[in-house]
Amino acid sequence: MALPQPQPTSADFLAWEATQDERHIFFEGEVFAMAGGTAEHNAAALETATTLKRHLKGSPCKTFIGDMRLFVAAADAYFYPDVVVSCSPADTQDPKLTVLTEAKLVVEVLSESTAGFDRGKKFAAYRQLPTLAEYVLIDPAQRTVEVFRKNPLGIWELHPSDAASPSVVLTSLDWQGTVDDLLG
Repeated sequence: MALPQPQPTSADFLAWEATQDERHIFFEGEVFAMAGGTAEHNAAALETATTLKRHLKGSPCKTFIGDMRLFVAAADAYFYPDVVVSCSPADTQDPKLTVLTEAKLVVEVLSESTAGFDRGKKFAAYRQLPTLAEYVLIDPAQRTVEVFRKNPLGIWELHPSDAASPSVVLTSLDWQGTVDDLLG
């Protein structure tokens, strides 16, 4: 199935991507193939997802990793976050669901090729998600964690962590730990 040109809709994208072997991002009316990750990237995403899943056991929240799409309606965009947590019944009740819409926390593991996009346009799109409370950027090479948290005024604030200051707090999930807890 060919993707309609020149500017596919998000519905066109979903129908087309269902026939593809690779994952793609749909953003600003364009489709981008996702590159494969490194072992370091995969290990950081898995460690973070495992840590959060353990913490959330017994709660209404669920942790998803890698292959779960997140739709940001206001940006008309589909992304595949490295790790995403939702506590909404709309995202957590149907085991056959393939698209989340009400994420509470999104984690992206940075790489040289994606860091600029993850910090810039992707974060700008994610900020349009009304349910998003925290956006986490993990840099496995530098062993840093940056938590962007929306304050009560709706302003996003940065809470960085590194080897010198390793404490990480995810208030949206009532979790406290260290950089090592998320990176292994």
